[in-house]
Amino acid sequence: MRALRTTLVTLTFLALTAPAALAAGGHDGGEGIYGESNDKVVTNAGFFLIAFFPAFVLVMSLIMWRLDKRKDRRKAAEKARKVRADVRGGW
Repeated sequence: MRALRTTLVTLTFLALTAPAALAAGGHDGGEGIYGESNDKVVTNAGFFLIAFFPAFVLVMSLIMWRLDKRKDRRKAAEKARKVRADVRGGW
């Protein structure tokens, strides 16, 4: 019952707010936030995307590689401490 009520409220909300969202768009003649959308602007945006995603993947991969190396060093140090626990003494 609760799921049905939530679904109905959500659909009603979306139906009531859709006209306002469509009216806010207006007709600006193809001009966006940056300016007029001509071929040069679209091409440069495409080149930016082509350069951004491989660079993003590279940076994230390098970060992950460093974190994995750090994790492996930490695990090796913990294993070495367990092996030498009898030599260290203590409780």
